[in-house]
Amino acid sequence: MIDILILSNGPGELTTWVRPVVKALRQRMGSAVRLSLILSPCPNASGQEVTIARSYPELDRIQAAEHFFPFLIWGKTAENWDWDKPGLVIFLGGDQLFAVISGKRLGYKTLVYAEWETRWHPWVDRFGVMKPELIQQAPARYADKLTVVGDLMADVRAGEPGDSSLSAIPAALLRSSLPQATHPLIGLLPGSKAAKLAQGMPLALAVAEQVGQVRPQTRFVIPVAPTLDLPTLAKFADPQQNPVLEKFGQVAAELVLEGDLPYLKTASGQQIHLWTRFPAYDLLMQCDFCLTTIGANTAELGALAVPMIVLMPTQQLDAMRAWDGLPGLLANLPGVGTLFAYLINRWFLRQFSRHKRLMAWPNIWAAAEIVPELLGELQPQQVAKLVLDWLANPEQLLQIRQKLQQVRGEPNAAQKLAQLAQTLLEEMDAIR
Repeated sequence: MIDILILSNGPGELTTWVRPVVKALRQRMGSAVRLSLILSPCPNASGQEVTIARSYPELDRIQAAEHFFPFLIWGKTAENWDWDKPGLVIFLGGDQLFAVISGKRLGYKTLVYAEWETRWHPWVDRFGVMKPELIQQAPARYADKLTVVGDLMADVRAGEPGDSSLSAIPAALLRSSLPQATHPLIGLLPGSKAAKLAQGMPLALAVAEQVGQVRPQTRFVIPVAPTLDLPTLAKFADPQQNPVLEKFGQVAAELVLEGDLPYLKTASGQQIHLWTRFPAYDLLMQCDFCLTTIGANTAELGALAVPMIVLMPTQQLDAMRAWDGLPGLLANLPGVGTLFAYLINRWFLRQFSRHKRLMAWPNIWAAAEIVPELLGELQPQQVAKLVLDWLANPEQLLQIRQKLQQVRGEPNAAQKLAQLAQTLLEEMDAIR
C-alpha cells in the first residue's frame, strides 16, 4: 500500500482544495494508494471539519486538529496509524513548514500547493503553484521545483461530476435567464459560527425585509453551512435567544418546515429559504448576487464569479475572531478571548479607516476593490439601498462577474496536482 498524507486545516481549504484533489488522486491512482488526512489548528475552524472530511469517500483515514501537534512533534497519530514507505506528503492548507516537518518525520517526499507564496524551498521536493508569477518570485536555483498547475478554486467554477445539479433545485428558486428577469434571487451568507451569526443573521433579515417591501418579487436563500442544523440557525433569528436583533430594528423570524424548502418567515411575511445540500455551488451560480461575511466564502463566490456585497457589521465589536497568527490565538483564548477580540477589532477599525485594507479574497487577488466591502455599524437601510441599486442596474453585476472571472486562474489544477503526485511516487519507484 502506498501512503499519501494530506495536510489541511480550515473548512474553506477542505471544500475547495482537499475535495477536488482527493477525487483526482483516486481517479488517477485508484486503490493503489491510501489517502490519509491530518488537520492542523485553524482560527477559522468550525469544529465540524472532521464531519465534512468524512463525507469524502476517497479518504481512508482522518485525524482531527486537536491531535495535530503530538503528531508533528512525535510522529504519532491518536490512533497509532501505520505508514508504509515510500510515501508522499501533500500540503493543502495550514503552514507550509508542517509539510516539511511531516515529510522528515515519515521519510516521505513533499508536494506543496501554493496560491500566493512558496517557502522552505531547500526542503520541499515539488511545488504546484497557481500562477507563473510564483516561479519568477522564487529563488532561481529552485525554479525547477515549481510547476504551474492552475487554480484549485477554479475547479469549483468548472464543476465536478456528481455534484448537486439544477434538477435538484426547486423551480421557485431558479433565477430567470430572461433579459427582463422578474424574480431575482439573492443569496445570504451570514456566517456559520455563533460570533458571526449573532449579528449577520439580524442584518440579513432586516435587509431582506426592506428590499422585499420595494421589490416583493425578490427571493432570498441561505445556503446553510454543513456545520449548522436548522433549529440552531433559527435561534439567531429569535429575539429571546439573540439580543443583538434589537440593534437592527427589532427584526425577527420563525422557522417554517413545509413545502419544497424550509424557510425563515419574518413578521412582515418575508420568506428566506434555507438550502441544506452541500456544497451549494450550483445554487450560488443561480444567484444574481450574494450578501456575505468575510472568510473562505468570499473565495468560493469569487471562484464561481458570483457578485457579492461583503458585510462586516461591528454592532458587537468582539464578534470577529477569525484573525490569522497571534491575534487569532489571543482572540480565541478561553475567558480573556472576548477582551482581546474587542481590543484587536477596535484597533483594526482605526487602521481600516486610515488605510483601506482589503478583506474579501477577490479584492485581495486583484489588489483592488472589485466587490464592495462595508465595515462598521451597518444599518439595514444602507445595505438595502445598495442592493436595490444593483437590482436596478444589472450591467453593474455583469461587469463585476467579468472582473471576478479575470482574477482567478485556470481550472483542472486538481488533475495536474494529482499528476505531479504520481510523478513523485514514480520517481521513488513506489508505483509503475
